[in-house]
Amino acid sequence: MTDRRLIVNADDFGLSPGINRGVLRAHVDGIVTSASLMVRSDVAAEAASAARGHPGLGLGLHVDLGEWEREQGEWRVRYQVVDTDDAGAVAREVEHQLARFVTLVGHDPTHLDSHQHVHREEPVRSVLVRLSRSLRVPLRHAGHVRFCGAFYGQGRAGVPLPEAIGPDHLVSIIRGLPEGFTELCCHPGDDVELHAPYGSERRTELLSLCDARAAEAIGEAGIRLCNFRALAD
Repeated sequence: MTDRRLIVNADDFGLSPGINRGVLRAHVDGIVTSASLMVRSDVAAEAASAARGHPGLGLGLHVDLGEWEREQGEWRVRYQVVDTDDAGAVAREVEHQLARFVTLVGHDPTHLDSHQHVHREEPVRSVLVRLSRSLRVPLRHAGHVRFCGAFYGQGRAGVPLPEAIGPDHLVSIIRGLPEGFTELCCHPGDDVELHAPYGSERRTELLSLCDARAAEAIGEAGIRLCNFRALAD
């Protein structure tokens, strides 16, 4: 008998009130077990405070160094916190965000990842690898937790892919999970501004994550839902 563990992790927690509501609803009424907190926004404290009422929701640090969007066939900067080619600046900013996380949440993060996966490239990768080892917590795209990004409503060029975030596709992903730990990344939100690069898709994700068929598929497959704390156990 295979042992399949699923961590359903919601990125961008703390980015906006609508995303905060969506993440919490996807945890209470859906299959979300974990969230990655962005600590730079004005509503990050609101997110951390609300999460205290849900001890089953694991909280990691979503390192925020900038955001890029596809426009006229090219990637353009929406904002940049630090130069991601400057290892020293990256390390200082990451330490600052970690300290902010601990202040807001009251403990170290259960895991580490980054906004738009910027830590897949150097020197950000090395900075976060060192931090994950120091904290003894998992880092996305490193270690033995398989990352699944198939539940996402846009292609690489920003082309909408609504079928990729529908309940049928979510059930298909769940049924096909391999043995071991898998992190399924998601971005639920409620009433998010439609002008955001990934806005209306968040509402669709929320509805799929709360669809009864998703929970039923998990139960039928004998998959165990958990958060990143299960790795320590």
